[in-house]
Amino acid sequence: QQEWDVYRDALARGERQADYWQYGWSGIYAVSLAKDAYLASEADDGDDRFDARVGTVKSALALGGMFIDRQPHPEARREFERLEAAGDIEQARALMREVAAEERDRRSWRARLDSLVVNTLGGLTIGVGDDRPRDGFISFATGMLVSELQLRTQPTQAGHALNRFQPAQLSLGDIQLDYQYAWVIMPNQLGVQVRY
Repeated sequence: QQEWDVYRDALARGERQADYWQYGWSGIYAVSLAKDAYLASEADDGDDRFDARVGTVKSALALGGMFIDRQPHPEARREFERLEAAGDIEQARALMREVAAEERDRRSWRARLDSLVVNTLGGLTIGVGDDRPRDGFISFATGMLVSELQLRTQPTQAGHALNRFQPAQLSLGDIQLDYQYAWVIMPNQLGVQVRY
């Protein structure tokens, strides 16, 4: 029962965090899109209008990505409820492993490729196309920083739930030792904690 509770709590928190993340970042990109679209035609300076046109495209792509690439937690929570009603703990564990793997993938270097391409093209358009290398670099760096913040604020609840203590048993001849273990994975530490 404790394992069910841990998983249920993790997916509920993950879904809540995913909703905040989705609405928050969608709102940021929508405001940025509206601002850039306005400045693209109304800014006094030609360079500002050009930068705003590039920003409009980048913001539109980012906003579109928010609607296409949804977080896995809401759907996983619904699937978990079905598995819990059926009492299938093995499938629930597999579901949690899948969600944790997707959380890791969403923060991997591959997840940064789309924003790297978009921000590089935007920076080159300003830096080379409009002959303003410094402004092009600023556009690239700012876009990458925002993309990194977006990635770093995604939910990681399933991974934390799987790292909690799991029951296990060690047999040495006639001696059996019941214990629990948890993986400890942090930026500066990797290991296993054991309770017996």
